[in-house]
Amino acid sequence: MDEAPARFRIVPDDYHVPYAGTAGDGRRFFLSDELFDPASGAAYVGLFLWNADGTFAEVKVDEAVRPEGVPPGQAASAGADQVVASRLAELGKYVLEPIDVAPFAVEVDGVTFGWVSGDFEGTYSLHIEPGDFIAYYEPWDGLGYDT
Repeated sequence: MDEAPARFRIVPDDYHVPYAGTAGDGRRFFLSDELFDPASGAAYVGLFLWNADGTFAEVKVDEAVRPEGVPPGQAASAGADQVVASRLAELGKYVLEPIDVAPFAVEVDGVTFGWVSGDFEGTYSLHIEPGDFIAYYEPWDGLGYDT
């Protein structure tokens, strides 16, 4: 199995990574409204923040309503547009751009949030939690991920 990266890249796109970049104060960020806890059915908007050097800073979490009819284990927008807009406003004048950041995991109210290491058929990966709907692999360049 390959080695865990000290840093990996997140590249904004039009699919599961619409908001990644640099905040007005220099911190790196990733914002998602597709986070979900399969065990409880809860949905979340999560703002993941790293210091300017890519080390973990904090996670800000807002519980949202998971849309009806979404199959278990599938990511979907929580439709919490006002929460997303509010979290984006907190960032000041931000720039959407690739970011190089360190993996991390923290618990918020008993739910793990972060980029967690894993092994799939002998290949090391980093996947987002809660929900495990984005997984990055070597070469850690953020240009492709599994869903």
